[in-house]
Amino acid sequence: MNRSLLWCVFLSVAILLSSCKTQLYHQVNNGRYYQIDTTIVADSSILAYYAPYKEQLEIEMNRVIGFAAKELPRGGGAQSLLGNFFADALLWKGQQLDPEVQASFATKGGIRADLRAGDITVGNIFEIMPFENAVTILTLSGGDMLRWAEYMATTGGQPVSGIQLVIEDKKVKEFLIQGKPVDLAATYKLATYDYLANGGDYVSCFDNPIARSDHPQRIRETLMEYVISRTTQGKNIQAQLDGRVQIIR
Repeated sequence: MNRSLLWCVFLSVAILLSSCKTQLYHQVNNGRYYQIDTTIVADSSILAYYAPYKEQLEIEMNRVIGFAAKELPRGGGAQSLLGNFFADALLWKGQQLDPEVQASFATKGGIRADLRAGDITVGNIFEIMPFENAVTILTLSGGDMLRWAEYMATTGGQPVSGIQLVIEDKKVKEFLIQGKPVDLAATYKLATYDYLANGGDYVSCFDNPIARSDHPQRIRETLMEYVISRTTQGKNIQAQLDGRVQIIR
């Protein structure tokens, strides 16, 4: 390489390096605070832009899909009316996706609103389940099913369907799946949702499933389909405290 070419290369590198240097300067914080209240005049052009979308959204959210014979509260005990409805809907969808599904599982914290008595709207279902969680079906060993029961025992019960669980002193006293004791040599299929399957709500018993099947079906869509299905059959939405989870004091 001749001397002039070498000098050109050196100069190019120097310019490149100098252009990449980040210069940091102290700036005085001259932030201003703006009062947001009724004195602010709405921008009519913005209101006009989103008004058609708002109208369509309200029409859909107010669409009636069923009727609740009585209020279904979430509650915080071993079981609740809304928790049982929620888990029954999840088991119903799980068995549609895979007939071998035997049980379903949600958590109290994932149910965000009570269901009032009367007409059930799409908006009501969004209030109950505002998240984008989707259905997941797990194939678990008998040992992992017992770990799952232990999680529910330590947390005072959770929304479930397809099982009977008796808890005493935060320990599992009795645990039946579809009316039968757990067989450690058997495998079981459980319908839940991706958030819990991924370890959300401190659920660690699903960390090593035999198999996992994730579905695009949203839990919210499942609840709507369940309500519409029962409505089509001429049935109202109702639930009862049937002793599926019990705590012995």
